[in-house]
Amino acid sequence: MGTYNLPRNVKGEGRILFIFTGKSMIWTVVAATIGLPFYFILSAFGLNTVGLIITVCFAFIGFLLGTLKMPNLEKFEFTKKTGGENIDDIIKRAIKFKTKGKKIYIYREEEKDDK
Repeated sequence: MGTYNLPRNVKGEGRILFIFTGKSMIWTVVAATIGLPFYFILSAFGLNTVGLIITVCFAFIGFLLGTLKMPNLEKFEFTKKTGGENIDDIIKRAIKFKTKGKKIYIYREEEKDDK
C-alpha cells in the first residue's frame, strides 16, 4: 500500500500557550515589564492588588497591540489606508516617520495608455 498525504488545517500551530503568537507574547512581556515599576511602587505603600491590576492591564494592552489588526472602516481616511495591517506595524511606522523629520509623500496614479 502507498502512503498518502492528508490535507490538514495548520493555522495556529505556531501559537504558544494557545492564544499567544510569538509576536503577541513579546509585546505582552514588554508591556508587563513597563507595568512592573507601578507594581513595586504601589506595593511599597501596601497596595499590592492595585499594582498587580495595573501590571495586568499593561500586559493586556501589549497583547492587543501584538495581536489585533486595524479595521478597514470606510468612514475614516486613516483606516482606509491602514485597514488590515497590524497595529504594532502602524505604530512603528508612525514613530519612524516622526523621528526622521517632516516628509511629504505624494501618491500618483499611473497613467493608463488606452489606444
